[in-house]
Amino acid sequence: MTFKRIHSRRDFFQSGFRTLSSIGAAAALGQAGLVSARAQSAGDYKALVCIFLYGGNDAGNLLIPNDTATYSNYQKIRQNIAIGQGSLLTIRDPGTNQNFGLHPSFANIAALYNTSKRLALLANVGTLVQPIGKSTAGAPQLNGVPLPYNLYSHSDQVNEWQNATPQGGAVTTGWSGRLADKIAGLSGGHVPPAIAIGGNTLQLIGQTTQPSTVNTSNFSLVAPATDPGSVALQNLLDLASGASLIQAAQHSLKDAMGVAQAVNSAVAASTSLGVNFPGSDIGTQLSQVAKLIQIRSALGASRQIFFCNQGGYDTHSNQINSQVTLYTNLANALAAFDQAMGVLNMQNNVMAFTQSDFGRTFQPNGNAGTDHGWGSHSLIMGGAVKGGQIFGTFPNLALGGPDDSTTRGTWVPTTSTDQYAAALAKWFGLSDADLDYVFPNLKNFGYQLPALA
Repeated sequence: MTFKRIHSRRDFFQSGFRTLSSIGAAAALGQAGLVSARAQSAGDYKALVCIFLYGGNDAGNLLIPNDTATYSNYQKIRQNIAIGQGSLLTIRDPGTNQNFGLHPSFANIAALYNTSKRLALLANVGTLVQPIGKSTAGAPQLNGVPLPYNLYSHSDQVNEWQNATPQGGAVTTGWSGRLADKIAGLSGGHVPPAIAIGGNTLQLIGQTTQPSTVNTSNFSLVAPATDPGSVALQNLLDLASGASLIQAAQHSLKDAMGVAQAVNSAVAASTSLGVNFPGSDIGTQLSQVAKLIQIRSALGASRQIFFCNQGGYDTHSNQINSQVTLYTNLANALAAFDQAMGVLNMQNNVMAFTQSDFGRTFQPNGNAGTDHGWGSHSLIMGGAVKGGQIFGTFPNLALGGPDDSTTRGTWVPTTSTDQYAAALAKWFGLSDADLDYVFPNLKNFGYQLPALA
């Protein structure tokens, strides 16, 4: 984590809130969720690692039907953005006995699906208010059915994925943050259970807990404790004040400094994992997550939620080349992370998973790209996942067909984001009694969850 160097009292007040943010004190005016007296650890360790693919991942080229007739249909519709059948990484879904192919850029993790069974996919997942059935003609029944607020809008769909409130509204907490609220008794330790890598995010904000943020480049303090700026800051923190608001801010900053110092000390005392993470942005983020998991015992942590992100998925043009770069960086980072968890003997304790704004139209546009869609496919990696299979229901790839909400291959999700996230949360330790608090929309799906783990 990084401290901003502060040289004077005026500098402190001018930059105070940026400083609080950079060292993870999102609750700058309160104590909730920061380093304070915490409940005892549960004794076991679990971590959720979210990787949000910003822009809307066209997973129609991530998971591809690979039987002769189904691939022929795929190729006919996708035209100039279709991936050649000969380059696909062959996988099979034992549940449906169907052949599929992964995008060739996932070569480094294909064996996690086929051999070690630490990789699974969830097909056609997306924001839903309630299940959507079929009309008498077999088409999706959309008339009179409540739909997610502002479908196809990046900002709204990102918010709905992260706050688990598909009908919109001013919701200021995220499902991972609310999950952190409810597992606070299990989390223990010297750091908040929710940690964003490289920037704050709605998904990690709870009602009673707040996330920390970690710099993507290092954990070190910019200014040592003997630096004049640090001394001045400490003097400011030690000032007595009769104003409770100022006292709360002082205590929060002290807590955040304690978080940073605890992490710095633990990282300094750790050994190298011996894993070469790629130098991409997502590679660097997952490297930081691996380091924090490595020092879990020193920090006293037994439940942690991490949020990473990768941008660039808004592929309205030049999709073939863009996806090669994006998927290669993602796959290589995931492969290194899996290796690191193996070194730590933590593969069964850590679940990494992807989310994205939405899917994209199966039919390409005129610029060798695709447009905003709805349902998409997600990757789930970890020793606890029931790997080597595809969960959910793969859509019928017919334009204007039984799963298309338009005529361009805008798939109506068959698994909701609530069901997906709740299945992960249940593995993490969320009780049935707390499902409504974390996922208020889940009741519309009868609390039916995919059996991911």
